[in-house]
Parts: sequence; structure tokens; C-alpha cells
Amino acid sequence: MDVWRSPRVAPHDRPYAPSAERNAAPILNVLREVLADCVSVLEVGSGTGQHAVAFAAALPHLHWTTADQRLHHAGIRAWLGEAGLPNLSGPLSLEIGVDDFPAGPFDAVFTANTLHYMPWAAVEQLFAAMPAVLRPGGRLVVYGPFREGGRFVSPNDPDFDAALRDGAPYRGLRDIETVEGLAVAAGLRRVAAYHMPADNRCLVWQRRDDADER
Repeated sequence: MDVWRSPRVAPHDRPYAPSAERNAAPILNVLREVLADCVSVLEVGSGTGQHAVAFAAALPHLHWTTADQRLHHAGIRAWLGEAGLPNLSGPLSLEIGVDDFPAGPFDAVFTANTLHYMPWAAVEQLFAAMPAVLRPGGRLVVYGPFREGGRFVSPNDPDFDAALRDGAPYRGLRDIETVEGLAVAAGLRRVAAYHMPADNRCLVWQRRDDADER
């Protein structure tokens, strides 16, 4: 049973994303499985901080480190301060392409609903950083919407993709196959793929361990 419960109303003193409340429980079900033997997790793109609080509360064996662009730090601090959880830290400053990645190695890296907002160069840099950020055998967990085989998988995705590109031309849903190519180039292998509500995906890659690299 989840130990975290979402607020019944949006807090007025903290940033609040309804989507983060909706998708926290299904993502948590995946994390319980894929992070069961992990201790340290770096969250890339912590956003409001809601996910960090939800997952750290429900998974006390993890030390969850938040990271995002500086403009989001005040909101993340508000959520972390209200939660007062001993296994939460950050936020670290991480704007991909500007800031260095936090020194690892971490057992896992988690990021949700970020790849379609980043410039493609930042997506490439995220995956390229994984050999240094993850320990051997560490996992990268990515949640969000994707295209598959160049096609949208949800009837709502074309409009969503168009809205993303209207906001900034570098945004847009990414092809799973292209992202998979970045993972393979970074020395990661896919170990799981979960179909999530609203036709989202939760993809899990694992860094090859030292024995695999020999």
C-alpha cells in the first residue's frame, strides 16, 4: 500500500502540477520494482518537487536527490521543506548544456516528462552523461510520451506535439527508436518497458557492469 497520499486541494504556497499528482501512483508502482535494490537516485528535472516528495515518502530505502534549472528551485525547496523527509536532498543546479552533471555514481537516474521539452541536443547530452553518472549496473528510468515507429500512439498526441512545437520549435515527442540509439551508444541496454496510463511509457535501461565491458 502506498504511504504517500496526494493533497485533496492544490497547495497555495507551492507550485502544483495536476499531472504530477495523477501519474505519481502508476510511476511509483514501477519504481517499487525497478529500484528495489537501489539506494541513491538522481532525479533530472524535478519540476515542482511533487514527484520527489511522493517517491521518497513511499520508498524510504532510497536517498532521492532533486535537480533542475535554478528557476524551479524555490518551488522544489517549498515541497521538500514541507515534507521534511530525511531521504530527500537538493535541489542541485542542473540545466543540461550549461551545468555539469552531479558527480556520481548514482544507483539510478529518474526523469519524467522531460525529453519532449528539452532541445534534442540536451537529450543527447543526458544519455551521453550516463556512463559517468551511473554506477556499473545502474539504471536510467525515463517516463513520458513517445512516438513509436515514427507514429503517434495516442489520439491526443498529434495535438499535444503541435502545442509543444508552437511553444518552442525544438520541442516535440521523441521516437523511442531514436532514443534507444542514444542509450545503446552510451553503453546502456533496455531491461524493461512499461505501458502507462494515457499511452505514456516508462522505459528502463541499465548500464553494463564491469564484466560486460570486458
